[in-house]
Amino acid sequence: FGLRKNQNTFKGSRLTGIGFSLVDKIMSLVGLATRNWMTRIATVTVLTIFSISLAVFLIPKMEYLPQGNRNFVFSIMVPPPGLSYKERKEIGQDIFHSVNPYIDKDYKGLPAIKEIFYVGADRFMFVGTMSKHEQRAGELLPLLSKTINSIPGIFGVTNQAGIFQTRTGGGRTIDVDVSAQDLNTIVRVAGTMFGMIRREIPGAQVRPVPSIELLYPEINIIPERDRLRAAEMSSSDLGIQLDVLLDGRKVGDFKQKGQKKVDLVLKASDKDFSTPEELYNALIATSKGKIVPISSFARLERSTGVTQIRHLERQRTISLQVTPPKTISLEEAMDVIRDKLVPLLKTKGMLQGVNIKLSGEADKLTQTRGAIQWNFILAAVIIYLLMSGLFGNFIYPLVVLFTLPFAAVGGFVGLKLMNIFIQPQPLDVLTMLGFVILIGVVVNNAILIVYQALNNIRNYGMEYREAILESTRTRLRPIYMSTFTSIFGMLPLVVVPGPGSEIYRGLGSVILGGLAISSIFVIFIIPSLLMFFIRMEKIGSAK
Repeated sequence: FGLRKNQNTFKGSRLTGIGFSLVDKIMSLVGLATRNWMTRIATVTVLTIFSISLAVFLIPKMEYLPQGNRNFVFSIMVPPPGLSYKERKEIGQDIFHSVNPYIDKDYKGLPAIKEIFYVGADRFMFVGTMSKHEQRAGELLPLLSKTINSIPGIFGVTNQAGIFQTRTGGGRTIDVDVSAQDLNTIVRVAGTMFGMIRREIPGAQVRPVPSIELLYPEINIIPERDRLRAAEMSSSDLGIQLDVLLDGRKVGDFKQKGQKKVDLVLKASDKDFSTPEELYNALIATSKGKIVPISSFARLERSTGVTQIRHLERQRTISLQVTPPKTISLEEAMDVIRDKLVPLLKTKGMLQGVNIKLSGEADKLTQTRGAIQWNFILAAVIIYLLMSGLFGNFIYPLVVLFTLPFAAVGGFVGLKLMNIFIQPQPLDVLTMLGFVILIGVVVNNAILIVYQALNNIRNYGMEYREAILESTRTRLRPIYMSTFTSIFGMLPLVVVPGPGSEIYRGLGSVILGGLAISSIFVIFIIPSLLMFFIRMEKIGSAK
């Protein structure tokens, strides 16, 4: 027992000796950095320029929210106009036949399909699948995409649903809204933008809403204004009567006590008209009380158009829903569209009377980024005011806050190491929250050094440089003890995989990197910077 105790004592003393030796080496570097005003300026300048340059080099493009690994892969297809029910049913049967070998069993290295369904509507078709292996659902993307693209005349996009996705076709998308008054101009510009996006962002999925092809048959009833004027009617009067004959028009409402209000709608019977010609020859009443056919006041024209007319800010709009590949961030794709493609269309003279706006997740990303930046500034201001009250001084809190840029650099370093050695992790909104959290964490180390230095001067009568060096020496152990316990405590958040780890992994890597890097820089930056301002303190008498 005595021999074992002596061995443990020897090991402990050896580790203690290594610790003291390491402290001496660190303090020799700190002493060199604070030797005179030139070394202090050089230390602060070099480390600041180095950190800013590293941050500019490492800062990645942003995402909005983590995609996660949701067990749902879907395809949205745009069919050609005029497909019958039988043809839509046959398309669904072909899809089921193509993926049949993968249902309920692994096949050719791909996970088994647990569930699959198909919706064949007039204007769009939808296929959704779920895998038996929840973590491998994304591997079904190439299979479903190849199956959809092999169908003649069908255009479709295939994506994996995100964990925060709330609508079909939403998720990690950029909505490029092309608006104008003339529909033909919108279709031409949207079609050109469609091709440019697919060329400049390889692998991007682009879905037009509605279709960018004027292939869908439609009937236009064009008012003859002279004939309407002779009958003392206007185009609006004719439009109201057509509303009554087709979809119906609200003429009032009815409400019983204690019940909801019910709209009263005037509408013709659906059995009255089965063809455009029957509608064109339908009888209507004029303001003079005469009964005449619609053909007396308008002409019938057949043409083609889009499936629906969408409006944005009272202008006709076609939206291109762009989903970038995983290798390209949302912000990077936004920059390509906004800074490269839109100016290119302007130089070609195609945007006269046309407005292009980025919305959807792109708009949310811009708004959220601005909100987080203001939250970052607000947190720094609150901490500054709090420290000003505690220190009784407005200068020392600025010295403490000077460590924040180095923590930010550490956050980017941690995120970069995460991408290299563990798993790709974008800079999304949840990851950005890590930088806000760092504000309240990394200032603690600087506070320890500043407070103890002031204590050494006021209560122990030490000379300024001696007080700062002694403060740094005595605070090395608590600084690195708290840093290492925090790092190893949060390390499982970063290195341990599992369902949902995409949500908190980026946050953890930013905090770990910020803590690690700031704990290194703070030992040299704070003493060097504090030497310029601490001389305002009056040296007290030693107790």
